[in-house]
Amino acid sequence: MLDFLRREGVNENIIAQIEKFRADYSVDDKAAYRIPKPKYFYYGVQVWEEAATALLSGENLLLVGPKATGKNVLAENLAAAFGRPGWDISFYLNTDAASLIGTDTFKNGEVSLRRGPIYQCAESGGFGVLDEINMAKNESLAVLHATLDFRRIIDVPGYDRIELAPCTRFIATMNYGYAGTREINEALASRFMVINMPIIGEEDLKKLLTVQFPTLKDEYAGQFAGLFQDLRKKCDSSEISTKALDLRGLMAAVQLVKNGLSVGQALEMGIVNKSFDDFERQLVSDLIATRIPGKLSSADIFE
Repeated sequence: MLDFLRREGVNENIIAQIEKFRADYSVDDKAAYRIPKPKYFYYGVQVWEEAATALLSGENLLLVGPKATGKNVLAENLAAAFGRPGWDISFYLNTDAASLIGTDTFKNGEVSLRRGPIYQCAESGGFGVLDEINMAKNESLAVLHATLDFRRIIDVPGYDRIELAPCTRFIATMNYGYAGTREINEALASRFMVINMPIIGEEDLKKLLTVQFPTLKDEYAGQFAGLFQDLRKKCDSSEISTKALDLRGLMAAVQLVKNGLSVGQALEMGIVNKSFDDFERQLVSDLIATRIPGKLSSADIFE
């Protein structure tokens, strides 16, 4: 990861501080398997420098942005760059304190605490990714207030108070507009440094495609990247919903082509069929047809 940051042009002083962080804080062998090995890299020097500096300063991060801006990719990349074990903590409407911190369980003839992901992350000095934090009820998140602010503690009712390991950080993500999302309250928001994630540009997307698929012809890497930008423009103008604006689906479709499907079949599965409205599916199909012939095969687009 650090070599990647150097290639991208991230400030060398920041990289040196990350190296010092890694040297200062070792990882327990039992948690080493949790250190991410990213499949994708996040491209964007300014965001990298802002995020890394905040984490080096002991702050927690809130990554805010629309769909397909790479929030989870960046969170995973940060844990990998800092060499910390990661915990992915998904939020939903029924998330409560017990699911976050821990709950009583019966073990070896006695009641003991079954530690939740927040507790485990705090003990191990990990990076906890609080995914779609605005999906949970505000009252359930109140248990995190002492964890995320200057106190850096978890008070477990009926058990003990634990202090967060000094290298523990939390990275929350949120996306306005998803069903079930809500505003997070000011008390919670004040405990994060916030990065408004920029939309991935066509050149960065092309770079992502060529890194992930080294044998993809440059012409078609450009066409796939351009197709994604076309879909975003249609979404921005409210001609289609955001269902078809699926970067994961696009990457998966290219992989399906590599494995033998035609381009048309792969994009239908990865992009077109994400829309459940017949009229919208037809609009997306027509948009794809202006960019990439559906009959192309793996031999046509890969070297």
